[in-house]
Amino acid sequence: MNFFLETLKVIGLLLYYLLESLVFLIVPKRKKNVSGEIVLITGAGSGIGRLLSLKFASLGATVVLWDINQEGLKETSRLASKNGAARVHCYICDCSKRQDVYRVADQVKKEVGDVSILVNNAGIVTGKRFIESPDSLVEKTMEVNTMAHFWTYKAFLPAMIASNHGHLVSIASSAGLTGVNLLSDYCASKFGAVGFAESVDLEMRDLGKSGVKTTIVCPYIINTGMFEGCRSKWPRLLPTLDPEYVAEKIMTAIRRDQEMLLIPRSVYVFFAMKNILPVKATVLLMDYLGTFRLMKTFKGRAKEN
Repeated sequence: MNFFLETLKVIGLLLYYLLESLVFLIVPKRKKNVSGEIVLITGAGSGIGRLLSLKFASLGATVVLWDINQEGLKETSRLASKNGAARVHCYICDCSKRQDVYRVADQVKKEVGDVSILVNNAGIVTGKRFIESPDSLVEKTMEVNTMAHFWTYKAFLPAMIASNHGHLVSIASSAGLTGVNLLSDYCASKFGAVGFAESVDLEMRDLGKSGVKTTIVCPYIINTGMFEGCRSKWPRLLPTLDPEYVAEKIMTAIRRDQEMLLIPRSVYVFFAMKNILPVKATVLLMDYLGTFRLMKTFKGRAKEN
């Protein structure tokens, strides 16, 4: 195909995809059925992981719960069973350790079956200036927030490719789209998670595996305790998000095969501006939004005894 014809084709398809997106804003896609799917959720012992587990359970999915917090897992399991889960399976797994991920993944495949929806949700945050962040915590942040995704994909993606059926969900962060003061290692890890998920999505498209879907979630601060102490400068523009609201939005995005979800909607505008504005203008905008001082009052989740 020559340059002129291919350019016309691309322009035509661009217009079509834009119109398609506008139509779906007015008439949303039908939600797919997840009953009978095997859903694995990391970091399921609390927060968004627990809420997603309960929502998948209520829709008749088999839920596989991973966490390092045994008590949290037990409570999530109890609630999931109460919510009507077809089956609930709990596994203690340290997602920061590759061999632990592979070992537990093999156990899941033998005892439950092939995972068809993988939700990488486990995450940690340091919340210190980079130069003051202990090496061990920087490494742990990268291991949990980024590298764990590599190992879970390695473990469960081959079966999805073989059956051309599956869904890869990455719970990333709006901090995976822009740098944030006092979140250098966290931003790096979430940038990595976003880039990794996007790249694998392109690999699936290149392989013609249209049945393997990807959803990347980039929320602002969620009120789960992970970012306890942080306050939004302009709550009407960038509110601290309610966990139940976020979980419902994520479920809707998954069931509609939405590739990218930014929460709240204002984040779409801010990051579109970031990509076209000069650096000084972007810094000015971030200062106006309170990004520089966001972590100044950070306390984080209280450690359990």
